[in-house]
Amino acid sequence: MIPDRFSKPVTILIGLGFPLKISTVMEAFRYLADCPTSVRDRSYTVARNACSAAITGDIEAETVRGLFAAFAERHQILAPEFHAEIIGHDAQSDRKHARLT
Repeated sequence: MIPDRFSKPVTILIGLGFPLKISTVMEAFRYLADCPTSVRDRSYTVARNACSAAITGDIEAETVRGLFAAFAERHQILAPEFHAEIIGHDAQSDRKHARLT
């Protein structure tokens, strides 16, 4: 596996809700570098610093993936299917649970 590649991409919504898959530390870093100053809050800083640390080999790509996903969720650009994966369920599991009760 390539050291900066995520195990699974983080899908975010850009523009008019078009999905964009972020698959590597460098893609996350580039996306964050292009963010407007209005979204550069603490979650942005943490994700950006994590990207820098991963580029120098100080932390794992999966750590960046989690922090980038948290940034995306905070700014409501995390794609819905990815959001469901993070919280540990999906529509199919909800339907299974509904049938059991």
